[in-house]
Amino acid sequence: MQKFQQSIHPDDDLHYQQMGLVRNEVQLWEDGSRVDGKRGHYEWWYFDSHYPDGTVLVIFFFSKHPIAVNGGLNPIATLELTLPNGQKFSEEVVATVQQSHYSKTQCDVKIGDSFCKGDLKHYDVVFKGKNISATLTLEGTIDAWRSQTGSIFFGNREQHYFAWLPAIPEGVAVADVCYDGGKTLHLVGSGYHDHNWGNVSMLKLMHHWYWGRAKIGNYKVISSWITSAKKYGFKDHDVFMIAKDGKIIGDNSNHTLQFLPQDRYIDQHTGKPVFNKVVYLYTAENGEQYKITYLRKGDINKTCFVDVLPKPLGALAKAVGFDGGYLRFEGTATVEKIVDGQVVETASDPAVWELMYFGKACADEKFKAKHSKNA
Repeated sequence: MQKFQQSIHPDDDLHYQQMGLVRNEVQLWEDGSRVDGKRGHYEWWYFDSHYPDGTVLVIFFFSKHPIAVNGGLNPIATLELTLPNGQKFSEEVVATVQQSHYSKTQCDVKIGDSFCKGDLKHYDVVFKGKNISATLTLEGTIDAWRSQTGSIFFGNREQHYFAWLPAIPEGVAVADVCYDGGKTLHLVGSGYHDHNWGNVSMLKLMHHWYWGRAKIGNYKVISSWITSAKKYGFKDHDVFMIAKDGKIIGDNSNHTLQFLPQDRYIDQHTGKPVFNKVVYLYTAENGEQYKITYLRKGDINKTCFVDVLPKPLGALAKAVGFDGGYLRFEGTATVEKIVDGQVVETASDPAVWELMYFGKACADEKFKAKHSKNA
């Protein structure tokens, strides 16, 4: 019988103590740099903002490319601007280690002339490329939050991990963008910032995940369902937060979240199984339930990683049979509040969510079907 290694998303006092964390309180240093340039280590700070006219602005600050983590530090900043008509403008800035800075005391990252700096409440972000420049301020309206200890550990000695900190689950975003030969935009809308890091390639740890965040009426939801790699028995891990009127009213720390996807199909471009409807059902301590449904209407992005990796990496990926893919969807997110089996409140709004798929298509489904029969 094949033996699988463990993967855990800890929430016990010992792990909090070992990691220097305070339960239910995010400290300033947690959004500072958490790793270094060692082999396998990586890190990024992510900012996205959405505006009433449909414009979307996404800015990343990377310590190295997240798919190529075995080298040393390779500072990269990226920006993607999507206009209401779907037209996209993007740029990447690469800097030397000497031209970059990563503080360990707070979010204070510099890559060439681009930077982000903040204190869990207010962030200033500047991107300066040859063709695009942008300034973004983000003022938090929901407190910084982490899912339990924020880390999922992999291996029987917990030697590998993937960590995630939503430092600004929701905030007011103000951006000024110069693009396309001098065109300018002044934007006021809604923003989000999170921070991820780890010490080994995600390709080795995870088979796939769904991730989404949505502002639905006066609710805010962050949701993710992560399926570990075959080595870890395709174990599932949840990340979930729901807030109302700026106050967090529940998260996955009570271990009640259910993932109930529906209407499966195979995407022809990536070859990955996709669900048209992704449903999360959360039960609060008082017995009230919240059902969050992402209903797909179309696709924003379909990417096969071998097509976008640098040529040497792409060739190597094909040689070893790697066929990872990424899909980003648009549609409607709906929240239903259920009391005693009855829907007492509902709201819907446009939303965007994603499927990141590193592993072999359907391998987890076949494994789980086989083992459920043998159980």
